[in-house]
Amino acid sequence: MPSTIVDSAIFGNIFSTDAMRAVWSDENRTQKYLDIEAALARVQARLDIIPQEAADEIVSNCTIDKIDMDKLRQQTERIGYPVLGVVSQLNALCRDKLGEFCHWGATTQDITDTATVLQIREALKIVEDDLAALSAGLADLARRHRDTPMIGRSNLQQAVPVTFGYKMAGLLAAVERHRDRLDELRARVLVGEFAGAAGTLASIERGAMETQEGLMAELGLGQPVIAWHTVRDNIAEVGCFLGLVGGTLGKLSMDVKLMMQTEVGEVYEPYAHGRGSSSTMPQKRNPISSCYIHAGISVVRQHAAALMDAMVADHERSTGPWEIEWIALPESFCLLAGALRQARAVVSGLEVDAERMRANLDMTNGLVMSEAVMMGLGPYLGREYAHDLVYDICREALRQNRPLLDLLDETPAISKHLTRAELAKLCDPANYLGQSGVMVDRVLSRVRPAA
Repeated sequence: MPSTIVDSAIFGNIFSTDAMRAVWSDENRTQKYLDIEAALARVQARLDIIPQEAADEIVSNCTIDKIDMDKLRQQTERIGYPVLGVVSQLNALCRDKLGEFCHWGATTQDITDTATVLQIREALKIVEDDLAALSAGLADLARRHRDTPMIGRSNLQQAVPVTFGYKMAGLLAAVERHRDRLDELRARVLVGEFAGAAGTLASIERGAMETQEGLMAELGLGQPVIAWHTVRDNIAEVGCFLGLVGGTLGKLSMDVKLMMQTEVGEVYEPYAHGRGSSSTMPQKRNPISSCYIHAGISVVRQHAAALMDAMVADHERSTGPWEIEWIALPESFCLLAGALRQARAVVSGLEVDAERMRANLDMTNGLVMSEAVMMGLGPYLGREYAHDLVYDICREALRQNRPLLDLLDETPAISKHLTRAELAKLCDPANYLGQSGVMVDRVLSRVRPAA
């Protein structure tokens, strides 16, 4: 009976995805334990630490279908950790007591941490693919709307013109940085653990480091330089990375929500019949995906803080901080996967109303071009005097509810330097987009194709 939002039969595919839930499922985690035990047996047999016959028998039984999951639940509730229950069942499955050689020299946390890293590897691949797809969607919007003028906003007020392509390129640049971060953190994070009770591998008299090296090679993981049982910056880094990605998705969702306001109406989430409707107001078209993104990534950011709290561990094996990761890490990945899915849907089907963007640019009768006018008058009047003069004219334009251009043309201190046609050029938003196009092109030139 699912009770959390990510496992809910109703909400599950809104807040997460099947693929990410599968990575963090009991079945996948338990299979990872078995994969590690099998790899350890193979390596130790090659090193003559355990008999080859024992290794063959252990490996032959390291499949999830041979594990009694209900019994494992009961064992875990009694013991406090699932690994010992898995080892106990595996031992019992092996003939002639050959299973006694299973888990040779390992400790519970070695298997648990290494399994977690294997899960992280799978989960990061899903995130990588989603980021690549999101990047492609944002790149398409940036390219198509490179020169589509819209108003830029500061403190929720109209500021100066930008382009919609510029707005999307800013998000695209962040997504590309996240893709770089993901590449960089893998070398630090995808490192296994095999160190024994207190991290010294004293449990293996000979071939200890060779076992560790061989085990990591079997699993395709980096070999640890030293045990990291209670030095958890690697796991915390993953959480912080997920939080950073979530922050960018939150920025996207926030802007979409604001631009979908009735009074703004510049973009809309993809249309589907009935989506975003109200139970009482038939006219409503709510920003559903953006709302779910906002909710999910807010929890991911809080979990990032929890994973940093888990770094404060005691001595060589901790009493509680470790278990924080068991709660926070799977939920972080699952919620981020849901947010990425929603973001991809928003970006790929975003409805852009360029005419409304232009109408919003013009709604102040040209006041948004006051900076352009000030800068245009600067060479004739001096920048500071031009600023004060234009400021006063803007106030008068508001009072009279007249176009800024008319009042500028009627001001002798201005009209003696610039004709109405020249002033009209200064008041045209399309002429004051700065280096928006250049910046969009620079971002697009740096986009990497999907791996």
